[in-house]
Amino acid sequence: MKASGRHLGVLVLAMAALAAACATSQAVKSLDDESRDFLSKVRYIITKQERERFLAIPAGDRKAFVDEFWEKRAPRPETGANEFKDQYFARIAEANHLFTEAAEPGWLQDRGRVYILLGPPTNRITYPRGITFYGVPTEIWYYGFFPIVFTDEWWNGNYKLDPVSVEQLSILNRAQMEWQPQIAAEKEQIDFSVKVKETKPGRALVEVAIPFRAIRFDVKDKTLRATFILTLDLMETDGKEIRQSRTEYPLEITEDKLRESQDKNHVIEVPVEAREGDYWLRLTLENANDGSKAYRRIKLSI
Repeated sequence: MKASGRHLGVLVLAMAALAAACATSQAVKSLDDESRDFLSKVRYIITKQERERFLAIPAGDRKAFVDEFWEKRAPRPETGANEFKDQYFARIAEANHLFTEAAEPGWLQDRGRVYILLGPPTNRITYPRGITFYGVPTEIWYYGFFPIVFTDEWWNGNYKLDPVSVEQLSILNRAQMEWQPQIAAEKEQIDFSVKVKETKPGRALVEVAIPFRAIRFDVKDKTLRATFILTLDLMETDGKEIRQSRTEYPLEITEDKLRESQDKNHVIEVPVEAREGDYWLRLTLENANDGSKAYRRIKLSI
């Protein structure tokens, strides 16, 4: 089946999105083995926002993130069991058992991904010598009346999803989002942005901007007070920590001034010094008033 120009564009975007889900990055490589294994195993169900948050948080907070990640997906958390997590890992194990012809583990192959997201097909038809005399090994999986086709073009056991139609990829993408329980969009406890304002040899000036409308204040005698605790972790590109700093930044503002500043930011400027090179900078911002906390991670070239 030939795709029209419009459909071809949609197909390219869909395939790029699928490939991006499996791509590794420098940030992922800098994680410890346990964290990297978790991120790899949940690649089919983790949201983009969750992934970014996981990459930004300090190693000591990742266990709490993992516990929360699975708890949010438990269909009946009051029972203490998590059928979703159990079924997810059971499907990974089944995919590894079923798809052993290729060098790559079964759960990382296209057939494994589809099996994990959609479950066992209603009917699986295999053509190990191809459908036609000049064909290649082919499998057709049926989910009801809906077919999904895989072909082994290089005769090496690594069956690839054959995009017979754009609709197939679209349905797979939706399945990836819809198979899991409904996860509410995460709301950050503190909203802030980070940018590198300027750099000089051996020095950078980092700007942290917090919208006034997002700050939770304590009020006393018409004066609003907040204390921000900013922790900076400077790391090598391989994730090795160089040093950490922790500084308090008190803020006082009148109610009248706050009303004037609702569309503005409270800005904290932080100098960072190091030998010339490329680094990761992880920022943890906490409001001491209520303990709310958020994280960012940026690449820093000095």
